[in-house]
Amino acid sequence: MDIQQFASVWDALEDSPAATASMKARADMMIAIRGAIQEWDVTQAIAAQRLGLTQPSMNDLLRGRINKLSLDMLIDLATRAGLSVRVEVQPAA
Repeated sequence: MDIQQFASVWDALEDSPAATASMKARADMMIAIRGAIQEWDVTQAIAAQRLGLTQPSMNDLLRGRINKLSLDMLIDLATRAGLSVRVEVQPAA
């Protein structure tokens, strides 16, 4: 049996470097947005209103259902949550 090692779980799950980069960015943004929401100390319904989300979409965000929210949507949500979003592009290693 061959054992493979990966730099991250996304490298193991995704088929291409582009898909891996997208998933990493989405995961990082979801974590940051959830942290901002937790600091508000409000109900999910109020947080959903602040972010302009439906209750099911808020539930997807808080439960980490990464395939339910696009990168564009997460950028919008991050800015609505009062976060600053910056994209950094570097040469591949």
